[in-house]
Amino acid sequence: MRLFVALAPPDDAKDELAAALQPAYEKYSHLRWNRIEDWHITLAFLGELPVATVPLLRPALARLAADHPSPGLRLNGGGHFDERLLWSGIEGELAGLHRLADEVRDTARACGIAFQERPLRPHLTLARAKRGQETDILSASAGLADFTGRTWQAERLHLVGSNIGRGPGVIRYRDIEAWRFAGES
Repeated sequence: MRLFVALAPPDDAKDELAAALQPAYEKYSHLRWNRIEDWHITLAFLGELPVATVPLLRPALARLAADHPSPGLRLNGGGHFDERLLWSGIEGELAGLHRLADEVRDTARACGIAFQERPLRPHLTLARAKRGQETDILSASAGLADFTGRTWQAERLHLVGSNIGRGPGVIRYRDIEAWRFAGES
């Protein structure tokens, strides 16, 4: 099972970004758009792990969330990685977000999980392009340049599993469990 730990924007913040993306959805319908319900901000990608890892992570991540303040964030602008992946940027309490990601990685290591360290580059993945569609990603990214979403508080820390779905490049996500941050009711 592929596991990662993430934050999810609230529905109204996702709806706000989806509305800004409407012209790109129509113009670039051939891109592989992520489903809005799958939008997330990855804090730590733990990789392919045995299912037996999940019971080790649950109590540790629950404690981490209960002890951690909820970061205030917002979706902002757009960009791309390698001209093949479209994303929306993240702004707000980024120092707190980086601390949280560090604590998530420390928690996973304390549970005996070895994983490839990747620096946190806060973003929300929106779409992927096949070879030859790079200019569409660049144009869609430019279309988000002026987007600034509202500020929101991350409510929960999510442990997510992912599987490759039907068709090339199709990834399906499912929340395994989510825990409220300190101060959230």
